[in-house]
Amino acid sequence: MTKIARDIAAPPSGETMLALTLELGGEIFAIEASRVREILDMVPITEVPNAPAFLGGLINVRGRVVPLADLRVKFCMERPPPDADTRIVVIEIALDGEPMIVGLLADRVHTVADIALSTLEDAPSVGMRWRQDYVQGIARLNEQFIILPELGRIFSNDGAKGASPDVEERT
Repeated sequence: MTKIARDIAAPPSGETMLALTLELGGEIFAIEASRVREILDMVPITEVPNAPAFLGGLINVRGRVVPLADLRVKFCMERPPPDADTRIVVIEIALDGEPMIVGLLADRVHTVADIALSTLEDAPSVGMRWRQDYVQGIARLNEQFIILPELGRIFSNDGAKGASPDVEERT
């Protein structure tokens, strides 16, 4: 279990999480800042034949081959072509107990902010257009809703199977 998951399960009053906020498909997401290794401008992407659209590319990060993930696929969002605001957020996640470096496409990176864990709520069971198990929670920051994705579930084998849209064709 990650630190963020433990904090969210029973957040002490007044505790905050330092998070990088980024935009995907017009929605604001937050990733625990301690996971973020660096933020890159767009770099050349090598497409991987027959790979799922969610993990269809590889990038070079300081001489290291890094898979590039597009969370918009998992969240059933439109995938516009990259523009001047598009960034790659390089993060480290634990997968099967092993650290893994992954790049995440972001339409725009906003800021690093303290998110009060007391504002965190479970994703509603109705009215959501995303799979509930992909959302760790929804917090508020300056009267705006911030989605905390469940990165472990999204990147796990369980999260990659089933009715998920990550086998859609790339456009």
